[in-house]
Amino acid sequence: MSQMGKLKMQQGFVLGLVTLVMVGSLTACDDGRAGAEGAAKQLASSLSALDVGSLAVEGKDAAAANDELKAVFEGLDAKPSVASGEVKLDGDTATFPLNYSWNIGSAKWEYSSEATLKKSGDKWAVQWNPALLAPQLSDGETLSVKTVAAQRGQILGAGDAPIVEDRPVFRVGIDKTKVPAEQADASARAMAALLGLDAEEYAKQVAASGPQAFVEGLVLRAYTADITEARIKAIPGGVSILDSMALAPTRTFARALLGSVGQASAEQIEKSNGVLRAGDTTGTGGLQQKYDSLLRGKDGVEVVATPAEKAEGETPGTKVFFSSLPSPGTTLKTTLDLKLQQLAEETLAGVEPASAIVALRPSTGAVLAAASGPGSNGYNTALLGQYAPGSTFKIVDSLAMFRNGATPDSTVECPSTLTVDGRTFKNAEGYPETSLGSVALRDAFAHSCNTAFINARETVSQDQLESAAQALGVAVEAPKLGADAFLGSVPGAAEGTEHAASMIGQGKVLFSPLSAAVMAASVANGAPVSPQLVLNADAAQDPSAASTPTESGSASPSSASATASAAPASTKPITKEEAAALADMMRAVVTSGHAGFLAEVPGAPVGAKTGTAEFGNDNPPKTHAWIVATHGDLAVAVFVEDGGLGATTSGPLLKSFLTAAG
Repeated sequence: MSQMGKLKMQQGFVLGLVTLVMVGSLTACDDGRAGAEGAAKQLASSLSALDVGSLAVEGKDAAAANDELKAVFEGLDAKPSVASGEVKLDGDTATFPLNYSWNIGSAKWEYSSEATLKKSGDKWAVQWNPALLAPQLSDGETLSVKTVAAQRGQILGAGDAPIVEDRPVFRVGIDKTKVPAEQADASARAMAALLGLDAEEYAKQVAASGPQAFVEGLVLRAYTADITEARIKAIPGGVSILDSMALAPTRTFARALLGSVGQASAEQIEKSNGVLRAGDTTGTGGLQQKYDSLLRGKDGVEVVATPAEKAEGETPGTKVFFSSLPSPGTTLKTTLDLKLQQLAEETLAGVEPASAIVALRPSTGAVLAAASGPGSNGYNTALLGQYAPGSTFKIVDSLAMFRNGATPDSTVECPSTLTVDGRTFKNAEGYPETSLGSVALRDAFAHSCNTAFINARETVSQDQLESAAQALGVAVEAPKLGADAFLGSVPGAAEGTEHAASMIGQGKVLFSPLSAAVMAASVANGAPVSPQLVLNADAAQDPSAASTPTESGSASPSSASATASAAPASTKPITKEEAAALADMMRAVVTSGHAGFLAEVPGAPVGAKTGTAEFGNDNPPKTHAWIVATHGDLAVAVFVEDGGLGATTSGPLLKSFLTAAG
């Protein structure tokens, strides 16, 4: 054999020896770790998916283990993130931690359990037991989430006086532990009759509830002549539980403005994108809804085990696996004066049509009262109503006329009728003959001569009306208000009869009672007033909240300026001199016009302007009744939707309010 051949043989021998050594080394190191680690990762992945049906399982059938997994975690309404930790081998046994991470509500729950694998042939099988899913979990137990409600933030009024706070209530209903099963239906129907509920519906609720349930029928602030504690207890299973609830001073107190608090509806839960769960408390309507995320705070949660059924008479214990503390809600501060708000509501209590009283403090713009009467049926007429303001708009007309050179002493023509493009306008019924013809602007204003102000259309353009309205704080943004509102709408362009109608606050001119009060307040202040209701609105604003229309034909803007364009920078605000001239004419309405009854109001002199606006297609047409007034550092607007004349309907309401307000 040649030298070269010997060399190749030696090299081949050495290579074969090295290969043999390497194979032996790999065989020696393959103790099953790779398979165990793979099986551990597969278990973690399967648990994350809540599906272990494809795994090798010992201690329980794989399908049964999968059913148990789903049953244990179903009440958490979520999937965990699970990762396997370091694997420790002991022969054919491998142990390792399973690190769970859950998002439960707004909290994160993290824990570790211990898992065991055993090798059987070439497979690693999971040693199934409940503690694999959560430490200390026992056979038959399932997990569920309980919400630990945060204390809801208060709503405060002027001077930080509590408006909405926890107040005592009685929860009345049927306690099924205190009534035989065969008697429950009869008791439910008797309770429904006592509380004025739908008997069929309440009986269904009682029947569908478990044997340990208390089925609430009604929450009372106090017992009444008909619903007494004795009558409740006379019904088998009937109970009255003393509790507390976040409530305003009375059932109707500023309800349309503040909104209410109660259990979240299915629709609210669906729209919350996981923020709300069944049983959660949330705000509905008004400030309670707009600032719900601020007021609600952050609920805590508890993950508890529901035990397997125990022997009859044995009370199962409760195991808490996780808990997070709630964060209380933040206080919402408002300018509402509790006395004036209550007084406004009492003043409107007997008014059948939709109605409102809004009171402002001209010096600050603070909204002291914003009451919507019972005829508004829960709608926020005070802030969101959109109505023709009638002759109260002559305050705007007069400012525009001043800016064209007129004064309260200027002579104007007041005929009994006036025809514009074929449409005849006239003065209100009962207009005094002595104030017809050539009269001072003050006199025409005091008696509300429609024809005199329509005559002024030839010198006052529509855009001048818009500018004058904005100069009085109307049809502009209200950045400090902090509540959904309509601030008025005055078109900048109109011709013919439409322009003529605008001169008497009709046509396309629209006000809310709030904007009417702002107009009067700007006269009293001698400068435009920007209303303010929520004092900490900037820090508390919840941009996700939006209002929806709740009354046909009445939109609910999602912001204070939703239907009003901001006043242009060139708009000239009302001056003190202009305001003084308007105040002079508003005082004449009381001293020589048809609001003389307001002269009896004690205290500072009252200035006023009445308004009557036609609406609808009836013959004769129905009318809105308005009156606005200033009284010291108070500006008030009173509105009645189907109220006849402002002087005869809204006027007495205003007098009553101002007299009692002091």
